[in-house]
Amino acid sequence: MKVAILQFPGTNCEHDTAYAFEKIGAKTQIIWHEKTDFEADLIVLAGGFSYGDYLRSGAIAKFSPAIKTLQEHIKKGGFVLGICNGFQILLELGVLKGAMKHNESLSFVSKMQKLKIISNDNAFLKNFQKDEIISLPIAHGEGNFYADDDTLHYLYDKDMVLLKYLDNPNGSRDDIAGICDEKKRIFALMPHPERACEGLLGSEVGLKMFRGFM
Repeated sequence: MKVAILQFPGTNCEHDTAYAFEKIGAKTQIIWHEKTDFEADLIVLAGGFSYGDYLRSGAIAKFSPAIKTLQEHIKKGGFVLGICNGFQILLELGVLKGAMKHNESLSFVSKMQKLKIISNDNAFLKNFQKDEIISLPIAHGEGNFYADDDTLHYLYDKDMVLLKYLDNPNGSRDDIAGICDEKKRIFALMPHPERACEGLLGSEVGLKMFRGFM
């Protein structure tokens, strides 16, 4: 499997993400945001602070040249994964439903976070049991997911809610921590699975997630 990891000015998780996918046998390449001539089975928008989170998280990154290739990849039915800032970018692009606000506390949150698996009928979480409790690191200042009532009902009706927080750390609507698109080809979550890929450091939950794409 070929994995392309997009890198914007301010991205800081691209090398961790590449390391994790290489551990499970994927071929990875880190793609600078100005590049458009690339292809992959899975395109990952890694975490960090693209363009310093100026204006609004992900709002500037969506205009980068590489995004055109990402959109073409989506039209062809390719897999996409957005992690943290990547989630924010996918929301700004409108390829996923909802919006992201500042944490309810107005403070940056960085800690291990318990999560519940809501849907495993998809490539990303197929290796988990429904309602299984896992823990992943979180690190964000704008992770407060918002959707209006109609959008929220749509997300549930189409089985697009992937993960929920236990003891909601940021005020996200209905405790939502991760979602996907209706076709279950585009996935996004605020927690960082690439930071839970080394048993020596305490967890390989992230590898279990990434193996779903293999």
